[in-house]
Amino acid sequence: MTTIRPLAAGNWKMNGLTASVAEIAAIAEAAAREAGGADVLICPPATLISAACSAAAGRIAIGGQDCHARASGAHTGDISAEQLKDAGASFAIVGHSERRADHGESDEVVRAKAEGALRAGLTAIVCVGETHLQRESGQTLAVVGAQLAGSLPHGGKATNLVVAYEPVWAIGTGLTPTLADVAEVHNFIRHELIDLLPGEGAAVRILYGGSVKPANAAELMAVENVNGALVGGASLTAKDFLGIASVYK
Repeated sequence: MTTIRPLAAGNWKMNGLTASVAEIAAIAEAAAREAGGADVLICPPATLISAACSAAAGRIAIGGQDCHARASGAHTGDISAEQLKDAGASFAIVGHSERRADHGESDEVVRAKAEGALRAGLTAIVCVGETHLQRESGQTLAVVGAQLAGSLPHGGKATNLVVAYEPVWAIGTGLTPTLADVAEVHNFIRHELIDLLPGEGAAVRILYGGSVKPANAAELMAVENVNGALVGGASLTAKDFLGIASVYK
């Protein structure tokens, strides 16, 4: 049986100003005491990565929320994985449903970004998940399977790749799938990873995301093949995020 160290990851999205770095310092200070059984990661806006790394002081990891596929070039407004790495980041989220929906990112684009993250020495967190319409029409596993096949980077392995399952309809809505639904999808993802990444897929961390909060974290994190959480709004304050991460004392 493979022992997988959990990951509690916070995605701040487009939230946070300089004053918010104090929350990262508070999370970092308490992480070893309250979540010593897991790795802890915060992905703040790119404007705060350098300051966040200073505040974290190596006690927790800091990551980016996106990256361009290329290392440099004429791409106004974009940030490369190498620039994230230079700012102190060690992870990059790619393919989040908000990027797929708001910016039309295809699986091909997500794969290229994930490969850019690996090229720069970052761990890529590849997000997959179905819409409410897709779930209601019984397409969940087909959609997630296609996203995995199209989005996983060449060269991905347990040490540089994380997969996050986020049912799109549960993100920020307060709705969550049943525990049986989560188990079904995470078990499916595990089997797909084993097929797609021979020798590595059994050990790749699979996170659950979608309205994770302190009140439901323990039961969600106890589901088979759930190796941690990707947390949105509840990661913005040390109290709420540590209430989730402390599942892994």
